[in-house]
Amino acid sequence: MMAILIAGGVALLLALLGTPLFIRLLVRRNYGQFIRQDGPTAHFTKRGTPTMGGVVIIGATVLGYAVANLATGRLPNVSGLLLLFLMVGLGIIGFLDDYIKISRQRSLGLNPVGKIIGQAAVGVTFAVLVLQFPNENYRTPASTRISFVRDSSLDLAWAGAGLGLVLFVLWANFLITAWSNAVNLTDGLDGLASGASMFVFGAYTIITIWQSNQSCQYLTDPGPGCYEVRDPRDLAIVTAAIVGACVGFLWWNTSPAQIFMGDTGSLALGGALAGLSILTRTEVLAVIVGGLFVVIVLSDVIQIGYFKMTGRRVFRMAPLHHHFELAGWGEVTIVVRFWIIAALCAAAGLGLFYAEWIPTS
Repeated sequence: MMAILIAGGVALLLALLGTPLFIRLLVRRNYGQFIRQDGPTAHFTKRGTPTMGGVVIIGATVLGYAVANLATGRLPNVSGLLLLFLMVGLGIIGFLDDYIKISRQRSLGLNPVGKIIGQAAVGVTFAVLVLQFPNENYRTPASTRISFVRDSSLDLAWAGAGLGLVLFVLWANFLITAWSNAVNLTDGLDGLASGASMFVFGAYTIITIWQSNQSCQYLTDPGPGCYEVRDPRDLAIVTAAIVGACVGFLWWNTSPAQIFMGDTGSLALGGALAGLSILTRTEVLAVIVGGLFVVIVLSDVIQIGYFKMTGRRVFRMAPLHHHFELAGWGEVTIVVRFWIIAALCAAAGLGLFYAEWIPTS
């Protein structure tokens, strides 16, 4: 437990104290946000605000995890390292996207093909590696089974190991793409994505701590309700570091934002959420825990699909938070209410997670 607290505390301090230093660096280099012309007109005042703040979130998370391991004399486990690999890898793709936007002063960054190739390279590597590295109990960081709160009987390897690996890679990359785009779409108002992520990863910190305390590997007499997750304590350390980094960054990202996380942060956080759902065997439960992200990405899908079919729009503008902006809601009002929704979704996911354990305890 001490390592978890240290990771969260160190990441919080690094993000809180490091963000203003990073802001000054970005201001000196004129690395400011380019605002899309078809967005809400109120956003034009945000043009030039420093972006790429996700660098701070990623750096604080990695350092928080490293310091926690050093301070407690423990060695990192493969699950935590793979989760950080996915987070950092997607963060690099987002950083390139942000840098192109800034350097060319346009709202489009990497071309779609380049972005897809970059995300696929990171996602496929992650998906292959999480099925390797069996420990002394023959458990790998992930499994080919579809999971809700724990692995279900639906196994992607039913048709053989080779086809199972291909199906799992496709499934994992679907999750990675979906979650990274969902967080990316949510990052449209000051503090919205960072605050929502704080609640979602906070819920996952509790989930991973519970899985660690009820692990089939650590209990001397494990019951039927124990969890088969390979390295839950390591995942708890990483997740706590992400929470601390989001809280520290939110201090500077809340309205009026002095820095934006950019695609660097949103892709990294979305990837981390996807990776956590896979490594904790809670792939479907994550849809409830991260319910706000799901609602926002669905609003975009509905808007595009309905417009292509009928030529009309369901919302004034998508994603959903921009619809409420054009309806006259204040930015802070939208953000706080969406934070409440994010907190309720996270609480609902935690409730379902605990409720599933009760009958078997």
